[in-house]
Amino acid sequence: MSEKPLDLVYLTIPAKPDYVGIARLAVSGIANRMGFSYDDIEDLKLAVSEACTNAVDHAYCGGEGEIEVSCNIFSNRLKIEVIDRGTSFDVQEVEKRTGPIRMERSMNSLRERGLGLYLMKTLMDEVEIKGDNGVIVTMTKFIRKDVVESHVESSTSFHPNR
Repeated sequence: MSEKPLDLVYLTIPAKPDYVGIARLAVSGIANRMGFSYDDIEDLKLAVSEACTNAVDHAYCGGEGEIEVSCNIFSNRLKIEVIDRGTSFDVQEVEKRTGPIRMERSMNSLRERGLGLYLMKTLMDEVEIKGDNGVIVTMTKFIRKDVVESHVESSTSFHPNR
């Protein structure tokens, strides 16, 4: 039996570039409230932006459609699903075409070759992509509170006048 989230925030936006920022802002607010670090919040925003932009650019090919963004809030992680009901694609084929990144290629050719997928997988702890009757991108980021705490001096050890 799978663990139930503490809360679920569900957002539906038009599949248009102008609305991707709303998804980024919502995820940023949720992650901030959960206690994610600044860097992790930036990673979350970029990964969600890439998933939504892929849906805008590829799922509906400029036509009408919607993107569903669900944020499953757990005590130790945020699980985000970005769902479109547009054109599916073969994830393994895109990853195979992506290959290693070479500096002589332009950024436009990188974006066409799967840079968004690469970024999502690099920035998030877990990424799963299913392409059946649309695309479902599931991304998970764990809260790393111990990383910050282990590098911060306690207030009792700080003496500015010594």
